[in-house]
Amino acid sequence: MSKRKRTLKKILISVVLLFWAVVALYGFKQTDTSSSSSGLQTVTVGYQKGDPFDIAKQRGEFVKKMKAKGYRVVFKEFQDGNSLMQALKAGSVDYARTGDTPPVSALSTGTKLTYVAAGSSKAKGSGILVKKSSSISSIKDLKGKKVAYTKGTSSQYMLLAALKKAGMSASDVTWVNMDQSSASVAFSKGKVDAWATWDPYTSQAETNQNAKVLVDGSGITNNRDYVLSTQSYAKENTEVSKYLIKYLEEDMKWANNNHSELITMMSKSLKVSKAVVKRMVERRTYGIYTMNAIYAKEEQKIADTFYDAGLIDNKVTISDSGDYK
Repeated sequence: MSKRKRTLKKILISVVLLFWAVVALYGFKQTDTSSSSSGLQTVTVGYQKGDPFDIAKQRGEFVKKMKAKGYRVVFKEFQDGNSLMQALKAGSVDYARTGDTPPVSALSTGTKLTYVAAGSSKAKGSGILVKKSSSISSIKDLKGKKVAYTKGTSSQYMLLAALKKAGMSASDVTWVNMDQSSASVAFSKGKVDAWATWDPYTSQAETNQNAKVLVDGSGITNNRDYVLSTQSYAKENTEVSKYLIKYLEEDMKWANNNHSELITMMSKSLKVSKAVVKRMVERRTYGIYTMNAIYAKEEQKIADTFYDAGLIDNKVTISDSGDYK
């Protein structure tokens, strides 16, 4: 074969390969486009392990019901409420489930969020823990002690409110700010004297770390779940919010009536023993409700407490974030 023929053959092969590459790429794009143009609107939900959205995710009915209404739900897991608030502000999630304090901190920094729904009280699963062998027997005994908490979360407000109720000031204890996983280790090793936390950490510490609840949230804070969105998204997607609340509440009713199945399911999700989950589940009632003035008043109390204590720089008026009736 002459050099010219070999060259022509190579050119022909290259053209054929290029042709098939273009065809393959076109086919991929067509397939990808058809799968993404299914007519479903994507709704991204930020959650934490063990919360109502986690239950809904594990059970699977929530996704099916939302799909039937034209929505594809995507779940994104976060470790704490602060991270969720940042994700909501950045637009990487459409809804975020947090405790009572992160939205107050977010509002104080100018985040335009709104409360979509509120959950039932989790007071008995939130608490300040000490070792069973500790000489600390009351909140007053915490004076001069190191207490672990996570800044901007429900643990910060609970500790502040508990001290205030006992007639103490924030400066009476040494606040040790760390994420809850690090706090668990520090508590276990005795590097802190007490730990302000919430379930499942509370249950896990009681079951596996020789901990006792010095005081729980009863009479101090309800530490509710809150479902939040940006003001702009909530305004433009009222139907999404309506279905989200409806189907999430149905999952919460299921959770209340099916403890055995719930415990087994959440044990796998949380990767902890059934004994831990059982303790957590049996001291609370699950529920999700449309945000109203009663819940807004609770949040306002937290906002005022934080502002008066100098923990947030700007005064927050919860009613400015939505029309809560």
